[in-house]
Amino acid sequence: MPASRRGSGSVILPSGQTLAIHTRTQDEEDLPHATKKTMADHLRKYESLFTLTPQRMRMIVEAFTECLELGLSKPNQIVPMIPTWVFGWPTGKETGDYLALDLGGTNLRVCLVTLQGEGKFEITQTKYRLSEEQKQDDGQKLFDFCAECLQTFIESNTGDGPGQLRPGQLLPLGFTFSYPCTQERIDHGELIRWTKGFGAPNTEGRDVAGMFKKSLGKYQLPVELTALINDTTGTLIASHYVNPRTKIAVIFGTGCNAAYMERVKDIPKISHLGIASDAEMAINCEWGAFDSFEHEHLPRTKYDAVVDDTSNKPGEQAFEKLISGRYLGEIFRLVICELIDEGVLFLGQNTYKIEKPYCFDTAFLSLMESDPTDELLMIIGIFTHFFALETTLAERQFFRALAKLVGRRAARLSSCGIAAIVNKMGLLEEGCSVGADGSLYNKYPSFAERVHEGLVDIFGDRGRNVVTHHAEDGSGVGSAIIAAMTKARREAGLYPNV
Repeated sequence: MPASRRGSGSVILPSGQTLAIHTRTQDEEDLPHATKKTMADHLRKYESLFTLTPQRMRMIVEAFTECLELGLSKPNQIVPMIPTWVFGWPTGKETGDYLALDLGGTNLRVCLVTLQGEGKFEITQTKYRLSEEQKQDDGQKLFDFCAECLQTFIESNTGDGPGQLRPGQLLPLGFTFSYPCTQERIDHGELIRWTKGFGAPNTEGRDVAGMFKKSLGKYQLPVELTALINDTTGTLIASHYVNPRTKIAVIFGTGCNAAYMERVKDIPKISHLGIASDAEMAINCEWGAFDSFEHEHLPRTKYDAVVDDTSNKPGEQAFEKLISGRYLGEIFRLVICELIDEGVLFLGQNTYKIEKPYCFDTAFLSLMESDPTDELLMIIGIFTHFFALETTLAERQFFRALAKLVGRRAARLSSCGIAAIVNKMGLLEEGCSVGADGSLYNKYPSFAERVHEGLVDIFGDRGRNVVTHHAEDGSGVGSAIIAAMTKARREAGLYPNV
């Protein structure tokens, strides 16, 4: 058998151009690809790294529950457990026209929601794309852009027709701002830190509701900012409006978070406000920060450590970095790059495309897991089309198995968070519905089933009493319902100072 001459390099032509060379042996058998055996050996290593045992999950749940309780008792904790000033559940009798504005991770969405009572509503909406530059540009400019989009939306939905706004009609607005904020009252919110890749300067530590009101004034819009809410809180309220068995809401998407309804007597950090102890208030957990900085409880691998160290907020959002859609593709890519460096994968091929951070989208993991073909053609497509790399069947089977490990770990960790709230609120016996939303939950194959499997691993058979379902639109409809509830509460003179 001739000696292999595979390898890659480059030469500079007389014209000054650089020509990349990839040398392969002439015999197909000797293509520098990993065999089935070597891939199976590597897979075993990653299985031990990414697999969570039920015992480990129960330990995480215990630590998580303590963390939630600490956040309720003292301000400025790692998991901040933010009081939202949303008191109790909707009655289902809320009616009227409300605007909702949702500043998400990728889009700005403006909605006109007409609440019809009895858990029914109508919604008209428009999405506006946010560029990466806008996410890093000055904070006030970002809110000016929001006001501009709102102006465009109001103008295009004003008229005499059914479902249209009347000219000059003053509208209450629910602003869904899904980033950690401390709120002294419902129409105020001081940004603790940006997440989801935002980094707009001159915003952290400032009242974002005040900044947005300034932008509304600049464009002279007939809008009253009634409530600043988090999408997870909105999801909780909207899901309960439609399905009253809902007691918890979770988001598993670009970010991750949870909200639930807490008894005011169990929120020691607001006891000085004189709110009736039997009242209930929605809590925005901001649980993506669980185990940040100390990293004592979560099973971080070296790939997770690299994701963290190279992120725009090293040390922070530790839980989110293991389970959110923003990071799963990158965790997978880092494993692939390690195997490239070790000479296991893609020898003699140019791998520069896959070596670019965050080039491997989490959507690719979904596609790889759901590839129905024997030859795994979908995976061939991903690697040839996006990364110009040839793969063998053994490699493709390994990629699919690795995608499953990363996706399954994310789902099982997610179930630990849900279990911590169920634990804390004593919801296991009677059971409850969990409204779940976000791209991972909605689009990633088997994510919901794996969450349920995780709950059974934690609680035994009683884990089946906790069921997740597709949540109602929290950032649009939920935001509008909260604006309606807040308007009614203030008009009734109930806790008008918050």
